[in-house]
Amino acid sequence: MNEKKITHGFDYYVLLFFLLSFIGWLWEVALFLVTEHAFINRGVYRGPYLPIYGIGGLLLCLLLRSLRQKPLWVFGISLCSCSVLEYLTSFFLERRWGIRWWDYSGHFLNINGRICLLGAVFFGLGGTALVCLFLPFFEKLYWKISKKWRVCICLALLLIFVADAAYCSMRPNVGYGISE
Repeated sequence: MNEKKITHGFDYYVLLFFLLSFIGWLWEVALFLVTEHAFINRGVYRGPYLPIYGIGGLLLCLLLRSLRQKPLWVFGISLCSCSVLEYLTSFFLERRWGIRWWDYSGHFLNINGRICLLGAVFFGLGGTALVCLFLPFFEKLYWKISKKWRVCICLALLLIFVADAAYCSMRPNVGYGISE
């Protein structure tokens, strides 16, 4: 099978990063809305994004795009790689600010409260949905937006993110419901 190799520019990855970060933020807010009956902005930043989801999603896209037709492989690799990313991120955040943004100590098969089996399975399922279902949809949408608009959107998102990151490097979001 002779498949045409498509290369993407920087704007593709920036837009994908922010979209996945926003979807991750929505997931976490919805989860806490259901379980805690409260709106909680989960994460270090003030804006509606969780970069761990964007970074994890980009990692999966880059590693697993060629395995799109093998969802079991995508599931297994997503489960493992996202768990490693979540563990390392938890470790880094705790070292940097002395706060745990999440703690799975009460969950089945957790490792130091940083990751757990249920979370890993959800990341595996999410990674499979991302690589096998969402990426083809995103590709079509991406090409429908003019290059000029994509660049403008990227610049605006990056400026907002850099300002938020600079502010939160001194004053991270540690409000109600952040540390458990």
